[in-house]
Amino acid sequence: MIAWQKYSNGATPQSTGIKGDHLVGDYYVRFENDLKAESQVLINKIKMADLCDFTGAELEKLDKLLVALTKLDEIKDEEKISKLHDEIKELARNNTRVMAEAKQMLLEWEEGKPEVIELWKKMNGWVYEGFDITYKRIGSDFDKIYYESNTYLLGKEIVQQGLEKNVFFKKEDGSIWIDLTADGFDEKLVQRKDGTAVYITQDIGLAQQKYEQYKIDQSIYVIGNEQNYHIKVLQLICKKLGMPSADNIFHLSYGMVELTTGKMKSREGTVVDADEIVDEMVSTSQRLTEELGKVKDFTAEELKDLYDTIGLGAMKFYLLRVDPKKTMVFNPEESIDFHGFTAPFVQYTYARIKSILRKEMINSEGSMVNGENSDSQNNLHKLEKEVVMNLEQYPGMLEQAGDEHNPSVIANYVFNLAKTFNSFYSAHSISNAETEEKKQLRLRIAGMTANTIKNGMQLLGIGVPERM
Repeated sequence: MIAWQKYSNGATPQSTGIKGDHLVGDYYVRFENDLKAESQVLINKIKMADLCDFTGAELEKLDKLLVALTKLDEIKDEEKISKLHDEIKELARNNTRVMAEAKQMLLEWEEGKPEVIELWKKMNGWVYEGFDITYKRIGSDFDKIYYESNTYLLGKEIVQQGLEKNVFFKKEDGSIWIDLTADGFDEKLVQRKDGTAVYITQDIGLAQQKYEQYKIDQSIYVIGNEQNYHIKVLQLICKKLGMPSADNIFHLSYGMVELTTGKMKSREGTVVDADEIVDEMVSTSQRLTEELGKVKDFTAEELKDLYDTIGLGAMKFYLLRVDPKKTMVFNPEESIDFHGFTAPFVQYTYARIKSILRKEMINSEGSMVNGENSDSQNNLHKLEKEVVMNLEQYPGMLEQAGDEHNPSVIANYVFNLAKTFNSFYSAHSISNAETEEKKQLRLRIAGMTANTIKNGMQLLGIGVPERM
């Protein structure tokens, strides 16, 4: 908001043609650049022993850090030296003019200053509109949305209650903390000295709010593994406060997703936006599909849907096929390989089966429209047995995925099912089976395979085209 006021000249998504979340993101980066530049000036002054920009508690803390740094320099403790340098950098960042402006704006926001609230609502609206476009495109929706702006007050109220119970303590500067050193952690700030909330304050309020509304058995936090410490501290604080929500907190600690170009940092603007990745996936899907040359009888609308289904499916499957706890590198080109461990491979198998079933004039359940079903399962060939055994494992795979909070179990299962079916189909003809009875059996196996693939892929949020 500070950066937008300084640099935008009133720019809006409508006036610039820039998607709302992208526009606000640009000013997020602009603020960080200002903050970096100002803090670097202070750090350079500190190196020259010029501490005139610091006063009071900040000056006292800086003096202590510099004394400690001098002592560590003598014993060459690189790890502790690095930590002290980080603390000095953070102190410099918090002492910049631009950070002071942001802190003042936060105070005014919490006080409900009309012009600040108006700007906040306007810029939030731009972001949410942009998010909605992306969520709709990738097929994500939410039953309930919680806003930090509606949970921080409850969090602050709980902090005050904890202060009265001596769970928290107040420092001389008015900030409120909890001492978790006996539990193997540090002291943790839960409310700033100016009375404003921090992330943990809002999360305490949210944990209480969700429990009161739903009495849930388990609240699963799907958050990157960089927040492991934060969630452990949150759960510990909730336990010390005696909150019933403490026991149901579960952190599904996701490994980070990196690109072949390296790690992304939103504050520095070194990001590849979700919209850009989706565009690239759909474009790659179109190029590879057209190279195969099997879409001449598709309408323009059908082709658009097909490219979206293949591109988005490839992206989701590539991400979900890896155990969520593992860090991974996302390679767009590799994710859309029609012959690899990918969604297009599974989707093509499904479309192939549907083509077979259409040719034999049967419905999606594998039952003959003209003719009788065969219940005979005697004398199954080895590959027929493998497909049937794979199909029988599906309920167990779903249970395992749920128990382990691990969607990669389903991704691996549907891929292996598709691979097994393709091996079976390459070895045994369906339309030219040895007997009519054998043909009916294989059609039923094919129909059940298609239904299971479709169901599994839908659980991963991935569509399967009837034709490819």
